[in-house]
Amino acid sequence: MTTKDNSSTLIDASENMNNLQWLAKPTIAELCAADHPGLLVFPNDINKSGDKIGDDHVFSIVGDRLITGNIMGFIGYNHTKVSIRSRFAQGRKDYFLHYMLQKVFSFNIFDLNVNSDDEIIFDFLVLMFPHFLNEAMRQGLYKEYQISHYNDCHVHGQINVGRHIRNNIPFMGRIAYDTRDFSFDNSIMELIRHTIEYIQQLKIGKSVLNNSQETTSNVMMVRQATPSYRRQDRRRAIDANRRSIAHPYYHAYRDLQKLCLCILRHEELKYGKDDKEIHGILFDGAWLWEEYLNSILKHAGYKHPRNKDKTGRICLFKDGTGWRYPDFYKEGIILDAKYKGYGNRQISEIDRDDLHQVISYMWIERARHGGFIFPLRADETVGSSKTLRGYEGDLSLYGLKISREFNTFIEFCNEMEKNESVLLKSLY
Repeated sequence: MTTKDNSSTLIDASENMNNLQWLAKPTIAELCAADHPGLLVFPNDINKSGDKIGDDHVFSIVGDRLITGNIMGFIGYNHTKVSIRSRFAQGRKDYFLHYMLQKVFSFNIFDLNVNSDDEIIFDFLVLMFPHFLNEAMRQGLYKEYQISHYNDCHVHGQINVGRHIRNNIPFMGRIAYDTRDFSFDNSIMELIRHTIEYIQQLKIGKSVLNNSQETTSNVMMVRQATPSYRRQDRRRAIDANRRSIAHPYYHAYRDLQKLCLCILRHEELKYGKDDKEIHGILFDGAWLWEEYLNSILKHAGYKHPRNKDKTGRICLFKDGTGWRYPDFYKEGIILDAKYKGYGNRQISEIDRDDLHQVISYMWIERARHGGFIFPLRADETVGSSKTLRGYEGDLSLYGLKISREFNTFIEFCNEMEKNESVLLKSLY
């Protein structure tokens, strides 16, 4: 079944209603907590989402209609598959979603000429791999304790009496012993190595693994750290990584681990094996829109506070307490990113909580300008600015026009770059 975000779609009689209801039942938080190995949800930490999507559902079912919110992507269960495209998609060409993903995860694509949503999703997984590899490797090579078994005369560990009796009677000068040492050649690194070698064999593999000097260097480091790699051990490596990494320091490796599992298990899902397991890839549209805007606004000097990292925040009180995290700001202006349909609306019609939040940030920062940035359809207009009472200041709506009806992805990208320049010029 194919639908779009923030829409209502009639469910065809041929669809399996029980499977759809099964997919609609869990919240996003419950899906993440269940740790489905074939399901990826972005942002990886749902607490990063400003809209707190944990209590939301992928979609809901009301009567014979499927209702969607800001979640986009693909999810499947038991031969039922639901593809949620952006509301700016034209047929199978969801250039807007592809463009945001390219900007956020720093990969380059031209046209995705594929036959199914499964293949589009798989291409996204592969293209995202360098981003997650580099993020993880910035924490250093993953290491964990490994138990090694020896049988020689150079004892430097715990003697294994049982193995010694089995192997060294009569005594010939050797002693069986075990050691527990930190090792880079472990199940996590082996999984990453298997994923690298798998991607290497793909048509786009070489360009993906060599998309930057950092990626090339990290791929080499992984290969050097896994001397025990053998192609025939791939299934063993997958099974050894069923449990997520628990160590809090290596949180980036946890994300990479899950991505690797999804890439290596793609063929199983494609051909129906383990189809009774929820699988797919989902994106919170509000988070993706905000991160996409950051790729544009950071070059214009805007700060993008990070709640989890405690960076770029502002405080409410003079004693330095009361931390708050506006989406974007620089001297004199506060901006709020909204993946909502604010086209053809006036600033006074915006949700009151959103208005109050921006006004509060303006007051604290003594900013003379504030506003909301949202995606704008080609046939929509932007409402005029209004001046606040009291300390005054202007509130505005800023629409980034989303180009449509282009034949190729390259044409779409070129037009979007022009629209982005228009948006930057409209900001104070």
